[in-house]
Amino acid sequence: MRVDRVRLLNFKCYGDADLTLERGVTVVHGVNGSGKSTLLEAVFFALYGSKALDDRTLDDVITTGEEEAEVELWFTHDGREYHVERRLKLRGDRATTTKCVLETPTETYEGARDVRRKVTEILRMDAEAFVNCAYVRQGEVNKLIHASPSDRQDMIDDLLQLGALEDYRERASEARLGVKTVLDGQREILENVRRKVQEKEKKDLHERLNSLESRRNDVAEEIDHYETQREQAQETLEAAVDVLERHEETREEIATLDEEIEELRSKISDTERKRDEAGDEISEIRDRREELADERADLVAAVDLEVDEPDEKVVQDHIDDLEDRDEELRDELEDVRVMITEGNNEVERLREEADDLEENAEAARTEADDLEAQIEADENAIAEREAKLDDLDDEIASAQATFDDAPVEFGAAESYLEDLETERDELVSRINDITADIRTAENAIEDGERLLEEGKCPECGQPVEDSPHVDVLGDRREELADLEAERATLETERDEIDERVDRAEELRDAERRVDRLEENRDNIEQLLAEKRESLADRREQRDRLRDDAEEYEAEAEEKRAAATDREDEVADARAELGEINTERGEIKETLETLERISEITDEQAALETEIENLRERRADWETMNDERRETLSEKRDRKRDLESEFDEDRVETAREDKANAEQYIDKVDGKLDELEAQRDEIQNAIGAVENEIAELEERREELETVEERCERLESLYEEAETLQTTYGELRAELRQRNVETLERLLNETFELVYQNDSYAAIDLDGDYRLTVYQKDGEALEPEQLSGGERALFNLSLRCAIYRLLAEGVEGSAPMPPLILDEPTVFLDSGHVTQLVSLIESMRNDFGVEQIVVVSHDEELVGAADSLVRVEKDATSNRSRLERGQPPESELLASD
Repeated sequence: MRVDRVRLLNFKCYGDADLTLERGVTVVHGVNGSGKSTLLEAVFFALYGSKALDDRTLDDVITTGEEEAEVELWFTHDGREYHVERRLKLRGDRATTTKCVLETPTETYEGARDVRRKVTEILRMDAEAFVNCAYVRQGEVNKLIHASPSDRQDMIDDLLQLGALEDYRERASEARLGVKTVLDGQREILENVRRKVQEKEKKDLHERLNSLESRRNDVAEEIDHYETQREQAQETLEAAVDVLERHEETREEIATLDEEIEELRSKISDTERKRDEAGDEISEIRDRREELADERADLVAAVDLEVDEPDEKVVQDHIDDLEDRDEELRDELEDVRVMITEGNNEVERLREEADDLEENAEAARTEADDLEAQIEADENAIAEREAKLDDLDDEIASAQATFDDAPVEFGAAESYLEDLETERDELVSRINDITADIRTAENAIEDGERLLEEGKCPECGQPVEDSPHVDVLGDRREELADLEAERATLETERDEIDERVDRAEELRDAERRVDRLEENRDNIEQLLAEKRESLADRREQRDRLRDDAEEYEAEAEEKRAAATDREDEVADARAELGEINTERGEIKETLETLERISEITDEQAALETEIENLRERRADWETMNDERRETLSEKRDRKRDLESEFDEDRVETAREDKANAEQYIDKVDGKLDELEAQRDEIQNAIGAVENEIAELEERREELETVEERCERLESLYEEAETLQTTYGELRAELRQRNVETLERLLNETFELVYQNDSYAAIDLDGDYRLTVYQKDGEALEPEQLSGGERALFNLSLRCAIYRLLAEGVEGSAPMPPLILDEPTVFLDSGHVTQLVSLIESMRNDFGVEQIVVVSHDEELVGAADSLVRVEKDATSNRSRLERGQPPESELLASD
C-alpha cells in the first residue's frame, strides 16, 4: 500500500490542508504541538473511521468552532488505486457521519461499517493490526517490549493470521459439542417415534376401516329409497302449483284489461282535445304572419333598394355589396393598425438603441479611466521590480563575497564538505575503536587489581608466589595511558575538523543561496519584459475605447432624430384609423336592417310550414282515435271470454294436492337429515381411521429418516473431532516456522543498527519471549537495557515484524507504509544516528516503498527524500503544511 494524497478540512488543528506523498522516506518536520501527529491520525481515521480514535469520539475530530469536517485519502494497493472520503457534521452537541464512501477500481461502497469492512479486507488487517504492524504511534515505541509474552504472542499471531486458526479450532470444538447435543436429541426422538409406531400397530386399524365402510353402504341405500319417494311427491306438488298459478294469472289478466280499457278511453278524449287546440293555434299563426308583413314593409322603406317589394335575391345582393366594402375597410384598418404598431415599436427600438449606445459610451469611458489607473500602477510596479533586481544583485554579490577568504573557490563547497565529512567519519570510527580498547583495558586492570587483592596473579589467576607474571598489571596501565593519549589526540583532530565542517556548511549554504537568488533574478527579468509588453497593450486599448465612446454618442443622436420622424407618421395613421371606423359603423347599421328583412322572409316561410304541419297533425290524430276505438272493442271481447273460463272446483282440488305433497316432503326431509347425519358420522370415523393409518406410515418413514440422521451425526461428530485436532497441530507448526523467520529477521535488523561489541544476538522462543545476549554470553531481559537501547531494540523488532509480513511465509505481500510517529522520544543523539541507519536500510536494503517519519529532530531531516514542514499560526491556532520551499518563492508567487 502507498499513500498518494490526503486532504483535510476542519480536521482538529487543520483548517484546509492538502498533501501529496511520494515514494521513499518522507519526514514530517516541525516543533512540538504544531500538528505533525494529527496528519498521521487523519490517514488512520480515513481508513478505519471511529475505530481509529481509541477512547475519543467523533466530536474530538471536528475543529473547535466549526460545524463540519472532511477527510479524503487517495492510496494505491497491489497496483490498484482507491479513494475514501469521510464527512462529519455536528447535530446538536453530537457529531455524526454524513458521508462515508470508498471508491475501488470495480465498485463503490457506502456507509461507515461497509467501508471499514472493505478496507480491512483489502489491507488484510483491521485497525488494531495496522497499529501493531505498520504504525508506531507516539509514546508506543516500547509497546511490544513492555507487553507480556502472552500478549506479545497474541499480537504477532493476529498479524500473521494465526489467530484465525485458533478461532477455527475453537469453532471445530464448538461444532463437535453442537453435533453431540443434536445427536443426543435425535436419539431421544428416535425412541419416541419407535414407541408411537408400536402403539399404532396394536389398534388393528385396517379391520376397523372395513367395518365402517360396510355400515356406510347400508345407510346410503336407505337414503336413495327416501329420495325416490320425495321426487314423486315433488312432481305432484309442482302440478298443483301450476294450476293455482294459471288461475292467478287469469285474474291478473282480467285486471290488466280493465286498466287498458280505461287508459284507451282517456287517450281518445285527450287526442280530441289536442285537435281543437291545434285549430286555435292555426288562427294565431295567421295573425303573426300579417304582423311580419307590415314590419318588412317599414324596413324596406328605410333602406334605399330602388324597388318597393324587393325579393330575397335583391336583398342578398345588397348585403353582399356592403359586406365586400366592409371587408375592404377591415383590410385597410388592419394595414393602418400594423403601421401604427410597427411605428411605435420602431420608435421604442430606436430610443432603446440610443440608450444602449449612450451606456456603451459611458462604459467605454469608464473602462478607459480604469485602464489609465492600471497603466499608472503598472509603471510603478515596473519601477519597484527594477529596484528589486538591484537588491538581488547586491545580495548575490554579498553571498559570493563569503568566498573571499574561503579555502575553496565558489562552486566547490559541496564536494569540499563531503570530503571533510568522510574524514570526520573515519576519525569517529577510529575513536570508537580506541574507546572499545580502552574499556577492555580498564576491565582487565580492574580484574587484575581484584585478583591481586585476593593474592592471585592478575594474568593467570595463580597464587602470587607461584606466578611468573606478577608485573603484567603495570604493562596494562602503560598500555591504557597510551590509548587514552591517542584518543585525546584524535578527539582534538575531530574538533578541528568539526570547525572546518561548520565553515564548509556555511559556504555550501552560500552557494545554494546564490543559485536561488539568480533564479529569482531571471524570473523577475522575465516578468518585467511581460509587464512592459502588457503596458503597451493597455495604452493602445485605452485610446481605442475613447474613440469608441465618441462614435457611440454620435450614433445615439441619429437614432433619437429617426424616432421623432417616425412618431409624426404614426399620428397621421391614427387620424386615418378614425375615418375608417366611422364608415364601418354606418355599414354595420345598414347590414343589420337588411339581415332583419331577410330574417322576416324566413320567418314568414316558417309560419306557412308550421300551419301546414298543424293541419297534418290534426288529420293524424283523427286517424289515431279511429284505431284506438277498434282496439277498445277487442279488449272488451277478451275480458268477457276470460270471465267465462273461471272453474272453482279445479282450483280447490289443486289446493288440497299441494298441501298433502308439502306435508309428505317435510316428513321425508327430516328422515333424510337423520340418515345423512348418520352417514356423515360414519364417514368422519372412516376419515379418522384413514388419518391414523396415514400417520402410522408417516411415523414409519420418520423412524427410518431419524435412524439415517443419527448415523450421519455420528460420522459428523468424528469428523469435527479430527478437524479440531488438525487446526491445533497446524497452528503450532506455523507458529514455530514464523518464530524462526522472525528471529532471523530481528537479528539481521538489530545488527544493522547496533554495530558495537556489547551485544551478540537476540533469541526468540516459541512463546515469543525475548532474550538479549551480550558478547560475553550473559543473557538480559529487554527491560534491563537502557532507555535508548530499549527503544531502538523495540523499533528493530517492529521493523522485523514488518519485514516478515511484507515477505510472507510463501512470498511477497502488499503492506501499508512504515509510519513512525516521534520515534526519537527516548533516544539520545547517538541512538538517533543509529535510527537513521535503520530507516535507510529499510528503504535501500529491504525495499520498503514508502516510509513516513514524524519528528522534530533535525538529524532525521538528512535521511528524507522529501520534507514536509508543519507550522501552527499562533493567532488562529491552525496548522499549515509546506514543502520546505525557500522564502524567495513567495516573491514569485506574488508576481
